Amino acid sequence: MLHAHLVVDRGRFTLDLPLDVAAGEVVALLGPNGAGKTTALRALAGLVALSGGTIELDGTQIARPGGGLPPERRRVGVVFQDYLLFPHLSALENVAFGPRSTGSSRHHARVMAAAWLDRMGLADVALQRPGGLSGGQAQRVALARALVTSPRLLLLDEPLAALDAGTRLAVRADLRRHLGAYDGATVLVTHDPLDAMVLADRIVVIEAGKMVQDGPPSEIVRRPRTEYVARLAGLNLYRGVASEGFVSLADGGELTVEERMTGDVFVAFPPSAVAVHRQHPEGSPRNVWKVTVAGVEAHGDLMRVEFHGTPPVAAEVTPAAAAELELMPGQTAWVAVKATETHAYPA
Repeated sequence: MLHAHLVVDRGRFTLDLPLDVAAGEVVALLGPNGAGKTTALRALAGLVALSGGTIELDGTQIARPGGGLPPERRRVGVVFQDYLLFPHLSALENVAFGPRSTGSSRHHARVMAAAWLDRMGLADVALQRPGGLSGGQAQRVALARALVTSPRLLLLDEPLAALDAGTRLAVRADLRRHLGAYDGATVLVTHDPLDAMVLADRIVVIEAGKMVQDGPPSEIVRRPRTEYVARLAGLNLYRGVASEGFVSLADGGELTVEERMTGDVFVAFPPSAVAVHRQHPEGSPRNVWKVTVAGVEAHGDLMRVEFHGTPPVAAEVTPAAAAELELMPGQTAWVAVKATETHAYPA
């Protein structure tokens, strides 16, 4: 339904992103700050001109370098990070603004707006102005304003970022329900991996203006392809060359894995799979190497320990174990990872 190749050249930074989104599909653009997520969203909305590529929506070209439809004619709805509701208008009039801007009469626009507010469970706050709404209510008003004109593409820019942690959980579930009922294409920009995992059918990971990974949330988590994605998934990730159950790592070191593979591979395993010892361990672990503590920080009920070594590795231990092992920066230790705990897959 959406077929796009977004090229935006800003001198020191260039976005070059192919993007296809099917009808009824929610695609999340996930990446670090400065990756190009918001630039992509603004290009789709018509707020940033393309330097190259095209945008097609329902088979119609709506943008190309030097031309295309103006934003108001693109059948694109946008929910901005701060919602940008008109503070002097009621919730009803905010939602009615869309139909009014496309030529509907005041009465018809208000009827449409009232219907959407009712659908969002907001009929009782229709006459309130944004200043009197909760964060979750304001988010739903902004979503209703974006959907009331029946757009074929819905763009969400960090739609939950303005909410506090207590509100976020309920609003996230509510937003997922509304997106599930929308039959157009949806593109969601977020830096929060949980939002992407819960809301999206597919995740496109962007780094430095390029797509580095594309797939369902479960696949992204199970098979990360960059350090950024591995950190989001909470995994240790290495790249190397495999041969008969051994992987020679690109940055030094070697790991034994269960899979019998050859060629370029990634190897991943969770910090919980890393056993930490003061002395060289005895027993069956196939992967054992000496490390130095680089840092220790609380990670939920556990302590996350970053080790320098060949290779470097992160482990999770209990606070009691961290104290017993004297895991302070600069302290040496031994780590062990069973081959059965690793996961190797083609690079």
